[in-house]
Amino acid sequence: MGTGIAWFTTGSPAGFVLGDLICGSLLLMSLLALVGVHFAGRGLPTLQRIEAQLAFAQESLWQQKARDNPVLDHRRKLYREEVTTAIEQYQADSRKYRRIHNSLQTLIMIGSASTTTIAALDTGKELTWQSVTLTVISFAITVAAMFTGYYKFRERSYFLQQTADAIEEEANAVRLGIGHYSEYGRGQEDEALKLFTQRVEEHRNEQRRRQQQLDQPADQAAPSSQPPAV
Repeated sequence: MGTGIAWFTTGSPAGFVLGDLICGSLLLMSLLALVGVHFAGRGLPTLQRIEAQLAFAQESLWQQKARDNPVLDHRRKLYREEVTTAIEQYQADSRKYRRIHNSLQTLIMIGSASTTTIAALDTGKELTWQSVTLTVISFAITVAAMFTGYYKFRERSYFLQQTADAIEEEANAVRLGIGHYSEYGRGQEDEALKLFTQRVEEHRNEQRRRQQQLDQPADQAAPSSQPPAV
């Protein structure tokens, strides 16, 4: 079309032929790319399809195990692998509901503080920079106090550092052969590592219990050991 217009206006369409070819090539490549993306997306499995395939594969595996009737030791090993999947599912659901709860709780706290702030501003008096500054500072302090009381950042930091120090102490003790590991000599590394693993798991389980207690309302449970006052 541009070439035709150039023909009637200038009588020399040669100067527009190269531009038309470039534009036409770019347009054709764009169309081909769009068509390719459209049809390529059809072959990609969706998340729902993958989950359905995984569930079907697990169902087939369980049926196969039920028909084979494996020995007790084999069943225990299979159960250990199945428990891993259950743990991952529980953890994923827990994180999802925790995010939802924390988001709603944050909205409640900010909304409550905002309502109080707006009510303080709506007094009918003339607003000055001093009164506005005091109201903003009061709003910030209220929100900070709510977040500190609900999320318990200081307690979480204290217990995490306490667990890290305890695990570090165990690692240094097993490496140097002191403390609980002083009785294990050369050739007894397996026994020492067994005790080390047991004690580290005890520290980690204690941290999990503290984390669960911190996530509960203050009137239901308190952590087993409170951090020292600053």
